[in-house]
Amino acid sequence: MTAQGLPMVVPVQDLPARVRIHEVGARDGLQKEARTVPTEVKAEFIRRLADSGLTTIEATSFVHPKWVPQLADAEQLFPLVSDLPVALPVLVPNERGLDRALALGARRIAVFASATESFAKANLNRTVDEALAMFQPVVARAKEHRVHVRGYLSMCFGDPWEGPVPIHQVVRVSKALMDMGCDELSLGDTIGVATPGHVQDLLSELNEEGVPTSALGVHFHDTYGQALANTLAALQHGVTTVDSSAGGLGGCPYAKSATGNLATEDLVWMLNGLGIDTGVDLGRLTATSVWMAAHLDRPSPSRTVRALSHKE
Repeated sequence: MTAQGLPMVVPVQDLPARVRIHEVGARDGLQKEARTVPTEVKAEFIRRLADSGLTTIEATSFVHPKWVPQLADAEQLFPLVSDLPVALPVLVPNERGLDRALALGARRIAVFASATESFAKANLNRTVDEALAMFQPVVARAKEHRVHVRGYLSMCFGDPWEGPVPIHQVVRVSKALMDMGCDELSLGDTIGVATPGHVQDLLSELNEEGVPTSALGVHFHDTYGQALANTLAALQHGVTTVDSSAGGLGGCPYAKSATGNLATEDLVWMLNGLGIDTGVDLGRLTATSVWMAAHLDRPSPSRTVRALSHKE
């Protein structure tokens, strides 16, 4: 067990005072699980995450069950958690998905695009531009309903089929998503190959092309152990929205080299040490991930969860 008073709070100059954590464990974390998690367990997971102080919790995805069978219960799950006083974004792939989400009262949606042709084909069976054309009416209708729209952009730093992804290519698709009306954009390091200099260069280029830092979030995977270093680089640039997954759950079912997301507990430990406010109770969050790990019948990959839950 870690002694009380740790980590010591040692702020670093010019970092944000507060970071909003966009928790993806209940959606991105569970979608890759081999076994289907019961709807009631998912609902309890989301409730416990909210009780830990997380204010944005991605609830589910309104994609066709054939493609992501683990999230086939979206219609059953969302009403079980919609009373929570937190933001509950849901993924929608097309207008049919938007219809399903709106019918249940969802007020935040996300669309998911790719910076590379290979991943667009694997994930959406479309070219990059065909996918953007598909999202145009989805975003337009969502805005008509005054629904907040997040744009996910995958493969921003590297692609398993294409290798390095030119920054200008990422910027082009980012601007297209923002121009069609997305309120925010999440930059995804889908296979975990980013490094801090690359992160800062991409953020700088986006700013130069008119995409403000305030509209950007970052979504790092920890395949090569770089997720926290890359997050710090983004914070130094002024980013205040960071995606993470409770217990480090998840990956991408269409990118086989992708390992788990950045663990929310690992992120909170670092932010606590930097004196950055998140509103999250690390003890409650850790207990939630231990609880979910028991349901999944395997230990949490989060180093912080393991350290804080270790019994002498």
